[in-house]
Amino acid sequence: MSKLKIYHNDEHKIIHGDVLKGLSELPSESIDLIFADPPYNIGKDFDGLVENWKEEEFLEWCYTWLEECYRVLKPSGTFYLMNSTENMPFLDIWCRKKFFIRSRIVWSYDSSGVQAKKFFGSMYEPILMLVKDKNNYTFNADDILVEAKTGAKRGLIDYRKNPPQPYNTMKVPGNVWEFSRVRFKMDEYENHPTQKPESLLERIIKASSNSGDLVLDPFSGSFTTSAVSKKLGRRSVGIEVNEEYVKIGLRRLDLPSDYHESELIKEKKRKTTNSSKKSRVMAI
Repeated sequence: MSKLKIYHNDEHKIIHGDVLKGLSELPSESIDLIFADPPYNIGKDFDGLVENWKEEEFLEWCYTWLEECYRVLKPSGTFYLMNSTENMPFLDIWCRKKFFIRSRIVWSYDSSGVQAKKFFGSMYEPILMLVKDKNNYTFNADDILVEAKTGAKRGLIDYRKNPPQPYNTMKVPGNVWEFSRVRFKMDEYENHPTQKPESLLERIIKASSNSGDLVLDPFSGSFTTSAVSKKLGRRSVGIEVNEEYVKIGLRRLDLPSDYHESELIKEKKRKTTNSSKKSRVMAI
């Protein structure tokens, strides 16, 4: 679409339109935290918008909006970038020129189906944690602690210390994250083919922002980033080109719009036409 449409209240904003035009509306160095989960260019169908770029064109497009993300991020801000295992090496190399890569994270998940028969199927997605200043960024370690099995379950003693002490029972997560993908029967499920789990966004937003900070998602999709930001007391800006996904955001953020209430009702639809799943549902 050529013209941007904006929906907002005092704390949350949705920009309906092209990502580059949407980003151009944002002031430089105004964003505390960015989470970007752009198209992966692997043929996904986003309600009629199908990924089908030549690799060179896709990467050049990515570099353009990445440059804009750098511009709008505060000097003390943090940027989390997701993409496919195929594309991430190219994006990683580009980002090294602009950002300091603080962490390379693996989001690992299980799958109930067969991933591949002639090679090792992909069971993870990479995430880059990027900062402008490696000595000045938000990281709320105490807000994201997880159980340290060595101390919590095994109760081992660290004899390297003098005097010997029990291992800690809690720790900051490592860079391999295990979160289940969003399934149809989950309450958080939305009609979007690449929805990310709220638990993943909760960790990112808790770790790298504070109450009242401004969080940007330039490819909002199911608007999970904005919804979790709202729940955690952050402000948000979401950019999305697809009208059907904008409707999801309007409902999840309860923003005023010119849509009738009936157009924003949540109706769950399966993301697959796999016949085996249809059969299984009919048999239940």
